[in-house]
Amino acid sequence: MPILLKRAYEAPAASDGQRVLVDRLWPRGLTKARAGIDLWLKEVAPSTALRRWYGHDPARWEAFRQRYRSELEAHPALDALRAQARQGTITLVYAARDAQHTHALVLRELLEQGD
Repeated sequence: MPILLKRAYEAPAASDGQRVLVDRLWPRGLTKARAGIDLWLKEVAPSTALRRWYGHDPARWEAFRQRYRSELEAHPALDALRAQARQGTITLVYAARDAQHTHALVLRELLEQGD
């Protein structure tokens, strides 16, 4: 069940498998053709309130991770993503610049734990 992570601004590759955008907002300045997104799952992104509170502040990372995991608890879209990952590679696509503090990392952890 390979689950990869990739910034939306990186070029799609055949090795990406199914590309799933996991942001609530479409990446700024990126056309749909250039993004190569197969599925856009807005509902698995952090809530607007949580996203604004976090503000990509690394000092809030651990608290953000816990709050985001709570938001995702028993979310039906997680089961759909897990099922998709069992069929082949999926790439969780996100727009954040900081690859070490992105919600996509937390989402991947949850997906891998549930299998």
